Amino acid sequence: MNRCAGIVLAGGRSSRMGQPKAALDWHGRPLLAHIAGLLAHTVDGPIVVVRAPGQELPPLPAGVELTVDAHEGRGPLEGIAAGLRAIGDRADRTYVSSTDVPLLQPAFVRRVAAALDEEADAAVPRVGGHAHPLAAVYRSTLLSRIETLLEADRLRASSLLEEIRVRWLDAGWLLADPALRAADPKLDSLRNLNEPADYEAARTPDP
Repeated sequence: MNRCAGIVLAGGRSSRMGQPKAALDWHGRPLLAHIAGLLAHTVDGPIVVVRAPGQELPPLPAGVELTVDAHEGRGPLEGIAAGLRAIGDRADRTYVSSTDVPLLQPAFVRRVAAALDEEADAAVPRVGGHAHPLAAVYRSTLLSRIETLLEADRLRASSLLEEIRVRWLDAGWLLADPALRAADPKLDSLRNLNEPADYEAARTPDP
């Protein structure tokens, strides 16, 4: 098997954003639906959206699956574990995305997914001095390792990256791909929405 699945972490209400990021309008479509739909047209495995218990979400594209965190409020590793459980053995690698990346490009997802070779358990961008574990590809076999971390209350994504073989992807390597360089020369695929100003800036095309 050589299939790539997708996990989208729905996230919750952001105190700084003032509303759930999943329901933000992105050109007439909820942001969560936009990201899930983009992944569905980019990878060849199942797409799973992970929500918190009781969390309400906007309608999702047809074929997108929904699962629930086993425990609320325990961070992204809990969500990744829930998504990997739902995917099971239907894919051997999984692209993990947050919801708040409206400028995500298919070429970015493909470039990161292609970076996962036999020497690594994960391929993770590290751009501008920051690692991006929620814009990365992981082997689906990491579920048991993640569950062990959760049982030990090690909830940060960095805890996982400290224990596995990571292929770090810098801007130069990412943009060496002509398709990505043409579609996303500034790597805006990594831009998160943390403030209302971020949302407005993302909606306004560069001059």
